[in-house]
Order: sequence, then structure tokens, then C-alpha cells
Amino acid sequence: MGQPRDRVKDMLDRPLRDLRISVTDRCNFRCTYCMPAEIFGAGYAFLEKEKLLTFEEITRLTGIFTKLGVEKIRITGGEPLLRGELPKLIRMIDSVNGVQDIALTTNGSLLAKQAHALKEAGVRRVTVSLDSLDDTRFGLMNGVGYSVKKVLDNIEVAAQAGLPVKINMVVKKGTNDEDILPMARYFKEKGHALRFIEFMDVGNTNGWKLDEVVPSRTIVDMIHAEMPLEPVEEGYYGEVASRYRYVGTNVEIGFISSVTQPFCATCTRARLSAEGRLYTCLFASKGVDLRTPLRNGASDDDLEQLIRGTWKKRGDRYSEVRLNQSSDLKIEKAEMSYLGG
Repeated sequence: MGQPRDRVKDMLDRPLRDLRISVTDRCNFRCTYCMPAEIFGAGYAFLEKEKLLTFEEITRLTGIFTKLGVEKIRITGGEPLLRGELPKLIRMIDSVNGVQDIALTTNGSLLAKQAHALKEAGVRRVTVSLDSLDDTRFGLMNGVGYSVKKVLDNIEVAAQAGLPVKINMVVKKGTNDEDILPMARYFKEKGHALRFIEFMDVGNTNGWKLDEVVPSRTIVDMIHAEMPLEPVEEGYYGEVASRYRYVGTNVEIGFISSVTQPFCATCTRARLSAEGRLYTCLFASKGVDLRTPLRNGASDDDLEQLIRGTWKKRGDRYSEVRLNQSSDLKIEKAEMSYLGG
């Protein structure tokens, strides 16, 4: 595949390599740490269809991003499998010169129906969010009572379709921390990589408190005491998870420690919201509008210069600042369900 024309770097010398594309702001779950039901209820005003980027617009922007160094694409939401004809978009993105990897993050509820089509279209990897193996706790966390068994069954369908599956578990003290060891045992046996994510202060509605964070170091020690772990070398620059494997196996487990061990210094990720705004940080409050110039006839060069200029001015390091201040930063942030996790 072709090389980027000019790998752009930001003010902290971080290259642009990963693009997360949100294809919808809608979700069929109401997870308490992302889209709490009391905020995202029946009357919530989601984006109208005409405000969403079309598949052609997403593909065109992807091509421009690859010229600046993007190699890896992750499709997110909301729940991305709610977007109609998603495999068609995957095929279009997969045909873009420079795209080397396409991954998908999903809650898993609709995965079985689309797994084979997604694999054939070009998805290389799938990440499924699952926060507990206990039906009651999981139902409370997902806000709609969706069952654990359905998610687990859909994970196996995806694996049988040839899609490597990782599982993401957000750990919140007093809510699902008792599920840490059961999750580790289950997915070790199944052979799927499990990643524990520290509860983060994304958006403005999830009621984040520092004392509800279970530090990754605590989780590592807990698991290691029962199932010995050994560290795995970093696979690439900007890898967000600290990876381990269970001793004597090839089964990996990872830890994303955005709160206690921020990785801002090597962050290479940009985010494109469903309505075409470019965000340079998961905790950003404002994005740069790409949809308006796109629809007003801007050339590829015009759009490239806009994206390049935005990235070159990027100085985001929210998690590092939060850690140094040892408290929540009181700023308005875009909701994770809007800009993609």
C-alpha cells in the first residue's frame, strides 16, 4: 500500500496514525458510564439522518487522513451495528489506499447477525464491551436488562466467523469489581483477550468520581495471585494497553490505565464524529467541523490542510493534567457516545 505523503505531527511530536470513526450517536444500551438512561431517555434528540456523514463522505475523508499518516481505522458509535448497511461502508474503507487495519467496537448485541458479512467486507478485529458475567449486574450496567448469555453467544459466532475478539470491561468500584476474577477465568478458558479499563470521566453525565476507580495495578496483582501473569512487550508506538499473558499460555490480558497511568505522551488517535467533527482527544470539548466544507465543495487539498493544521496545533494531554491535579477537571466535554470511545 502507498506511503503517507507527509506524516503530520502535533505540538508534542505525536504522529497521526489512528482514526476512530463514529457512524452513529445512537445505541440500544444505556450503560451508566456512557449513556445513562436518565439523560438519554425517550425524548433525547439524537442526530437527524441528514446530519450524519454519508458512506461516500466518510470514505473520502478516510483517504485524506491516510495521506497524513493514518493506517488504522476503528469503527465506533454509539452502537455502530445500528447503522444500516455497515458492511458496505467497511468495503469502501477497505479499498482506500493506505488503510492497513479496520477494527470494530460494539456492545455485541447485534454481532451474530452481521459477523460473517463484516469479516468478508474487511473487518480484521472486533472489540466487544462486556462489564460483568452476572446477569443482574450486567443488566443494571447496560440499562436495558440485556442478558450476558446473548453477548457471549454472539462473541462465539464472531470468533467462528474468523474474527479475533477482544473483550473490554470497564471496572467501577462498588458496581462490578467483584466480577474481575470471574471475567479473567472465563475468557482465559475461552482464549479471548480481555482488557480491563479504568472508569474514566468521559463526557459530563456519568457521575465520575475518583474514588470509584479501581487502579489497574490492583487488578494485575489480584489476577496474578491466582493466575500468574508475565508482561508482553509493547507491540507498537502508541499502544494504549499494558499487555500480559497467562504464564504457560498464549492468552493475553490487557489493562488500560487512563486515570492512574496516562498515556497522553504517545497518543496517536483522532476521532471523527458521526456528523463530521474532528476531535483530537477523547476528553475534548470542541471539534473541528469537516462536514460543512466537505458539502460546500472544498477540495481534497483544502480538507487536507484543515486536518493537518488541526493536528499540528494539537497539545491535548487531559489525563496527564488530571493526574497531576489529583482531581476532576471542571470542563465541559463531548459525550463519548457522540464522538466515539
